[in-house]
Amino acid sequence: MTIAKAAVGISTGSLAILSEAGHSLIDFGATVMTYAAVRVSGKPADDEHHYGHGKIESVTALAETALLFLLSGIVIWEAIKRIVEHEPHVVDANIWAFGVIAASIVIDFFRARALSRTAKATQSEALEADALHFSSDLWASAAVFIGLGGVRFGIWWADAAAALVVAVLVCFAGWRLGRRTIDTLTDTAPAGAAEKIKGIAASVSGVVAIEQVRVRAVGNQTFIDLVVAVSRTLPLDRVNAIRGDVESALRREMSGTELTVITDPVALSNETVLDRVMVIARNRALAVHHVTVHQIHGKLAVSLDLEVDGKLSLRAAHDLADGLEDAIAGELGLDVEVETHIEPLQPQEASGREAPPERVKAVEMALTELAPETKIIRDIHDVRVRETDEGEIVNFHCRVDPELTVQTTHEKVDALERALRIRSPSIKRVIGHTEPMR
Repeated sequence: MTIAKAAVGISTGSLAILSEAGHSLIDFGATVMTYAAVRVSGKPADDEHHYGHGKIESVTALAETALLFLLSGIVIWEAIKRIVEHEPHVVDANIWAFGVIAASIVIDFFRARALSRTAKATQSEALEADALHFSSDLWASAAVFIGLGGVRFGIWWADAAAALVVAVLVCFAGWRLGRRTIDTLTDTAPAGAAEKIKGIAASVSGVVAIEQVRVRAVGNQTFIDLVVAVSRTLPLDRVNAIRGDVESALRREMSGTELTVITDPVALSNETVLDRVMVIARNRALAVHHVTVHQIHGKLAVSLDLEVDGKLSLRAAHDLADGLEDAIAGELGLDVEVETHIEPLQPQEASGREAPPERVKAVEMALTELAPETKIIRDIHDVRVRETDEGEIVNFHCRVDPELTVQTTHEKVDALERALRIRSPSIKRVIGHTEPMR
């Protein structure tokens, strides 16, 4: 098409057809550049290009834009010169002139449609740029066709005017393409993307707030950096699950995304004092239990059991307790009263062995004899006795009235456990599991 338009333009003296030839030549060069860019942009990320090679397409599109403006400038200069000088140039609007423009319109229609479909399917910026070029060519060619018709009817300036229209249309297409390309190269967020991402992430259970969203498009991929707030009281596995849910939701709704989701633990307004104390202890990698919170004469009082390694010296253990108390006071207020009870941490992997059957039977009989004293514990079963270097550990199951409160049940089971240890001093620990009576 470039060769045909150039030959006809020179032979007929038509500036409009020559401008079309220049436009087709640039399109030919741009298509070659696009072919190379698409091949390179499809390469995966490497050590030097951590975000892939997608912006190669944007650089190519920017080069195409520069060529379009260069061509438009030359054509506009020549067209205005012809019109202003009022010197009609002989233009032969023959059948070849009309034929080459008609062929150009047909070819541009089919190639623009094919490129547009492929660009949408692959989200290729370079292919979209080519589709935009060729669709604008349709209007430019139509203007040339009309200009040739004007020349045919004796309007001497019609050819220059058609060339001017072509140049303006090319400038408009170049401006649209250049604006979008520069947006990509300067990491401008796609229109509406941030709001859509916020809506998707905020709908995920466990997400408290969206603190930051950063989006940028590179080729056919969208890179998203997202910071979501979650409750600081949640365990780590739950936090990881929330992050995974956010990523799954975004990938489901927005294809071709590369995600970086960061969770930020925050304090919520509905946190209890117990929640806040447990968070502080967890952040200091300390094991606490039996946390009790009281209001005494308008003053907050907190007491808790702190488990530490039994081999620590009292000085080292006391330093840990002091640090925990200071942290709690810093969180709840300096006037809070904090008391810690230090106790040895139970060994996690103590070695042991099953006690002889006669010993298990003796312990089961002792529990059965002591249970009636509690007045609520029935049916002692599944008794197990393990011997360790520190003493015996007893586990048993029992049944109680299902309507009793947990507090009452716990007190009665504790009483039974203490009575068993008094009767048999070799027992170091007793763990009772209660079940509701059927």
